[in-house]
Amino acid sequence: MVALRSPAQVMRLQRMGSFHATRLSFMPTLLRRLDREQWRFSVGDWSIGDDGVGHAVYTVHGPERSYSLVCFAHDLPDEQRSDRVIATAWDATFALFDGVPDARDMMRLTMNVPKQEAGRISDRELTLSRANRSVRLFEHVVASLAEGRQPDRDLVDDVGYLMRTTAVYGSGKFGAADRVAVADRPEMRGPFQAEMLTVWLIRAFVLDLVEHLARIRGGDAAVAIEPGLRRRFGIGNSTGLGMAPFLMNHPVLLNNWIVARETALQRVRERGAASPKQVKAFRDSLDLSIDNVRNWRSDHPLQQVKLVDLNADLNSLLHHVENDNPFAALMPWDALWQWGESNLSVEGQEALVSLLLEPHADIVDSLSDTMDADEDAAFHIDGSMTLGVLRNLIVKGYGWALDADFQSRENSARFWYVSEEKLEPRLGERYEEPGADLEQPLATGRDVALLAADIDAWRSTDRTVAAFLLTHPEHRHAVRRVQTSDKYPFAEIRDNLIAADMLPIDLLRCKLSFFGATRFDPRSDRWVRICMYLDAFFPHELLEPA
Repeated sequence: MVALRSPAQVMRLQRMGSFHATRLSFMPTLLRRLDREQWRFSVGDWSIGDDGVGHAVYTVHGPERSYSLVCFAHDLPDEQRSDRVIATAWDATFALFDGVPDARDMMRLTMNVPKQEAGRISDRELTLSRANRSVRLFEHVVASLAEGRQPDRDLVDDVGYLMRTTAVYGSGKFGAADRVAVADRPEMRGPFQAEMLTVWLIRAFVLDLVEHLARIRGGDAAVAIEPGLRRRFGIGNSTGLGMAPFLMNHPVLLNNWIVARETALQRVRERGAASPKQVKAFRDSLDLSIDNVRNWRSDHPLQQVKLVDLNADLNSLLHHVENDNPFAALMPWDALWQWGESNLSVEGQEALVSLLLEPHADIVDSLSDTMDADEDAAFHIDGSMTLGVLRNLIVKGYGWALDADFQSRENSARFWYVSEEKLEPRLGERYEEPGADLEQPLATGRDVALLAADIDAWRSTDRTVAAFLLTHPEHRHAVRRVQTSDKYPFAEIRDNLIAADMLPIDLLRCKLSFFGATRFDPRSDRWVRICMYLDAFFPHELLEPA
C-alpha cells in the first residue's frame, strides 16, 4: 500500500505554487462530459458587422438543457485597452445564458452586458465576462489570413491567445444566478463548470471573429486557420489578488480538491505492471509537456528560474525513461514517483504528478465527482468540545503556526482587506499604510496562535469551547478552522499568509491549476497571466445539431 502524501508536505505555498493542471482539472473534466454525453453546438445568431462590431449567440445543447454564450464585440481604441479590473471598456463582453435567449432577453442583455459591473444581469445568466485583444497577435492573425497565408506558428506559440479575459464573474455576482440554483444539475455539480463553459465558448467566438475580420479585409483571397494550428490558440486570462483569498475562505472545498488529486496519485502509484498503452500515453504526455515548456515565456525572475528548473527536470525525466527502463519495476509508477522525489525540483515533482495521472483515466476520472463540497455542513462549531481536546488539535494541525513569532514585523508585515472601490480583496502593508483596522480574518496561522495563547491563559482544559467563546467571541473563526481541519486535513495552507516574503501568486497558481490553466506568467508578485484551453477541441467539433 502507498500512503497519501502528508498535508505537511503538500500544503506549503512553495509546492502549491508549483502545481500544474491535471486530468482532474475543471476544464478537461468539462470537455470529457461534453464529449461523453454527445452535446451539440449551434450558432443561433451572428450579427457582427464589417467593422467587427455586433453580437453573436453560441449555444451548446445537452441531454437535459441548453446554455448560450451571448457575445458582444466592440470597437475599442488601443489606448483604452487595459487588464486592470477597474477598466470600463473592453474589446468583447459576454454573458452565459441559462437556455436560449429570445428577443426580449437579447434587448435586456444588450443594454447591460457591455457595461459589465455598471449594468445588471438577472438570474437567467450564470456568468458575466469580458476580454481584451492581444495587440501583438490579433492584428497579425487577421492580416495573415486576409492575405491568404497562415499566421506565424512561432508567434502563435509565443503568445498563445488572441484575447484574454480580465474577469469571469459568477455565483450571484451583479445579479447572476446563485450557485445553489444550478448546483444540483449534473453538468454544473463540479466546481466552476459554468465559468469553464463560458471561457471555452469565448475561445471559439474569438477564433471565429478573426476569421470573419480576415474575410472582410481580404475577400476571396482570405483563408481560414488550419485546424491543427487553430487548436494552438487558447484563451488568455489576467488574474490578480481578487482570486487569492478564495482558498482560505473555502477550506472544505480546498480539502476536497487536494484529496482528489492526492488520491489519484496514490492510486496510480499502487498500480502494478505498466501496459504498453499506458507507457505510450505517458511518453506522449511527456513530449507535450516538453513542447509546452519550450513555448512558455515569462519576464518574471522567479518564474524564469522555475522554467529553467522545469526544463531541466523534464529532460532528466525523459533520459530516465529512455535509458533506465523504470516501467520494468514491480510497481513501475511508484518507482517513477520515488525517482522523481529524489531527483526533481518541487516544480518538476508537481509536473510529474500531472504526467502520472494522464494514462490512468480508469482509476482517476471518477474522482472528479468528489471535488465539490457542502460547506454549510462543516460550518457548525462543536461547543461541547473541551479546551483540552481543542488545544491538542491545534498542536496536531498547527504546530507550524505555534512556532512562528507573529510579533516580528517580518511575520506580520501584511494585512488582507476589501477595497472600497471594487469590493475586491487586496493586500496592504501593515507598517507602511493605513487600513489594518479593516483587516479580514485570513491570517489563520496568527489567529490560531492567539487562540492557543488565550486557551493557555484559562488554565482549565476541562471547560467547554462554548464557555470559552462566551468570553472570547473573537476566536470563533479560529475555533471553526481548527475543528474543520481535524476533519478535513488538507483544508489549511500551512504557511504564514501575512509574512513579508509571502507570494500571493502561489495562491493564484494553485487555484488556476485546478481550473486547468497553463503557461503561468506572473506580472508581479500579485497578478498573473495564464492560458486556458490550449490544444483543446472546439464546439464545432461536437456533433452537429439534429
